[in-house]
Amino acid sequence: MTRVTLPILGVLLLASCRVSTPGRVETWLATTVKRDVTVGGSKLKDPLPINDETIAAGKRNFGYYCYACHGLDGQNTGVPFADRMSPPVPPLNSLKVQAYSDGQLRWIIENGVSPSGMPASKDILNDQEMWEIVHYLRNLPPKGSLGEPKAYSGE
Repeated sequence: MTRVTLPILGVLLLASCRVSTPGRVETWLATTVKRDVTVGGSKLKDPLPINDETIAAGKRNFGYYCYACHGLDGQNTGVPFADRMSPPVPPLNSLKVQAYSDGQLRWIIENGVSPSGMPASKDILNDQEMWEIVHYLRNLPPKGSLGEPKAYSGE
């Protein structure tokens, strides 16, 4: 190979590695596989009653463990990096998140979602705390109503 050929091959190789935004079909396929195949827990049954007490407990647990990435309201309020992550941190009131069954949400909290950045809480939260968070996720407050996490506001 000549001295000119190697740099040209390098440029062509880099040009072929271009990233593009997925189309509708790719997005639908990835979402469907994730929801119906990758994420487990669809048969898990919630053992807790749905009431103000379990929702409040879920809010408290969420505020200890989940707020740093999802904001206090679960909608990324005040989280400076939420839209700059790859993939972005989803607002938990979104249709994509709310389409999961309660058991799947519980499974995601326990096992995380690799390689999205969603960590596993196994051995950090107990079963009841995870189910309480699911109750909170189903009853999120209006966006911005809880303010920004103090960790990001400079207080």
